Amino acid sequence: MEYLLFRLYGPLASWGEIAVGESRHTADSPSKSSLLGLLAASIGIRRDEEERQMALAIGYKFAVKVMGIGSLLRDYHTTQVPDSVGGYTYRTRRDELVIGKERLGTILSSREYRCDALYLVAVKALEGAPYPLSELKEHLLKPRFHLYLGRKSCPLSIPLAPVVILANCFGEALDSYRHTPLYISQGLLSAAQKECAGGALADAPSLGSLSREDRYALSLKSQQVRYYWEGDTGEFRDTAEGVLTLTRHDQPLSRRRWQFTQRSEKLTMAKEDS
Repeated sequence: MEYLLFRLYGPLASWGEIAVGESRHTADSPSKSSLLGLLAASIGIRRDEEERQMALAIGYKFAVKVMGIGSLLRDYHTTQVPDSVGGYTYRTRRDELVIGKERLGTILSSREYRCDALYLVAVKALEGAPYPLSELKEHLLKPRFHLYLGRKSCPLSIPLAPVVILANCFGEALDSYRHTPLYISQGLLSAAQKECAGGALADAPSLGSLSREDRYALSLKSQQVRYYWEGDTGEFRDTAEGVLTLTRHDQPLSRRRWQFTQRSEKLTMAKEDS
């Protein structure tokens, strides 16, 4: 079975949960809608292209390995927007501030972010998927639109480094991903140059995993790895202990109307070397 793998890291990420009042919470792991949005942006599919959006939504399954959950940041947020009296549609932010100047009011909200979280994502194509995984990989390498970690204020900090591999299940695919260091120190570079012995520097063993500095900065040694996936236990591994079934409201129904429905997701935790 083929799987597309890529990584997500940035100083800030926000994976939207159900909005309650003025609070905008974030989940611990990327939502399905955010991953679909990232793929759609890389391909160049716009939000109002309903049929292409829905083809993506039903064409793929996802699994996520949370390497580092990061820390929680809560932002007290204010913005000025005009009221909706009169039913006028403001097309741009400039329209809101200029045309709706006399109706401006201040909205207060609290928004959450994950700081310094690191994720691996696995994508599995289902029957009738609109794009083969190899094509999705090429789009992630050269995206049409800017890619974000949930919000436009959360840009990527490292390349996605997408690869397509053969594996028996989500768990095997995620655990076989060859990391490259987020930070390459001078000492690490010198060690890699000695290891390659005139060969390709990228093939040096030292550059095939996260560096000691990465693990310290992200506090990876003090955390358990979390795995989230769609499907039954067998799609993750033949056996898995301590599997929980979660319900998330992140399956897109309509991007144009911003409607979502619920789906089931599995969760298990383990030490990284298990």
